[in-house]
Amino acid sequence: MLAGCGGSQDALNPHSHAATDIANLFWVMMAVSFGGLALITGLLVLAWVRRGRRGFGDPDDPHPGEKPSWFVVVGMGVVFPLMVIVALFIVGNWAIVNVTQAPAASTTAMTVDAIGHQWYWEFRYPGTKAVTADELHIPVGTRVNLVATTADVIHSFWVPALNRKIDTIPGQQNRILLYSNTVGVFRGQCAEFCGLQHAHMGMLVFVQPKAQFQAWLKRQAQPAASPTTASAQRGEQAFLGGSCSSCHAIRGTPARGFVGPDLTHLASRTTLAGLTIPNSRSYLSRWIVDSQHFKPGNDMPDFSLRSAQLQSLVAYLEGLK
Repeated sequence: MLAGCGGSQDALNPHSHAATDIANLFWVMMAVSFGGLALITGLLVLAWVRRGRRGFGDPDDPHPGEKPSWFVVVGMGVVFPLMVIVALFIVGNWAIVNVTQAPAASTTAMTVDAIGHQWYWEFRYPGTKAVTADELHIPVGTRVNLVATTADVIHSFWVPALNRKIDTIPGQQNRILLYSNTVGVFRGQCAEFCGLQHAHMGMLVFVQPKAQFQAWLKRQAQPAASPTTASAQRGEQAFLGGSCSSCHAIRGTPARGFVGPDLTHLASRTTLAGLTIPNSRSYLSRWIVDSQHFKPGNDMPDFSLRSAQLQSLVAYLEGLK
C-alpha cells in the first residue's frame, strides 16, 4: 500500500479541473466506504454485546430462535448498500464523466497527436513539423485536444495529475482533454499491458508558460542543425550510411525511417528509451552499443562499433538540439 503513496505520478495531487474532480470522487468514495464499514461494524458489535448479555437459550427471551428482523436483512443488507452504490454510480458516471470526456474540437486551442509504439510515445503537432518522443510539451492554461492512436497494439495514455486514462486502439482515434492550470513537469505512463517493456513506457508532460512553449515549438519545427565539428560530421556520415537511417528519421537529412523515434532534436530531450535512462553522453553511448541491456526486447539491435566510430556518432547526435 505504501508503494502507491506520493512519488511523481500521483492521482491525488491534481493540477487540472478534471483531475481534481477525479481525486474528489476518490475521497468521497473512501469516506462513504469507511462510513459504511463503521456503521456495519458498530451494529455487529452491538448485536454481539446484546447477545452476550442474554445468553443462548435464555428462558426470559420472549422470542427464542427468532430470525433476524426485516430491518437487518432488507434495510442493512439490501436497501442501504443499493442506495450507496446507485449514488456513487450517478456521481461517478454523470458528474465526473461529463467533465473528463473528449472535448469538442471548437472548444480547444490546439491539437496534439499521441501515437503509442512498443515501447515509446510519439507526439506530433498538426500544422507544424514538430515531432518528439516520450516528452510532450503544452502551454499552461490551454485546452489541448489530445488525439490518441497506436502504431501496433493497444496502449493506454495516462497522466494522473491531468486527467483520466484513454486507450489507443488499432484503427481508431480516441480523444481526451489535456489541460493544466499550473506550470510543471508531470509523469505519465502506458496503463494497458502492451508487451515485455510495458513498465518502461513512460512519458513526461512539460507544462510551460505560453511564450516559452511557442519558442520551444518553433525550434522543434526546424530541421536538424548541420554538424559543425569534424567528429560530428563523421558521425553524420556513419548515421546516414549505416542501418540507423533505416529506422530513424532526422528532418533535413535523407534519413526517413519510422520504426524508431524521430531523432531530429534528440539532444533537447531529458531522457531516453521511454524514461528508462537519462539523456547523457555516457548513457547514449551505452544505449547505442547495448540497448538490450536497458530495455530487453526492444526493436533496436546492438551495434559493434569501434571506439572512434561510437564517439563520432554520439558527437553528431548530441548536436541535434
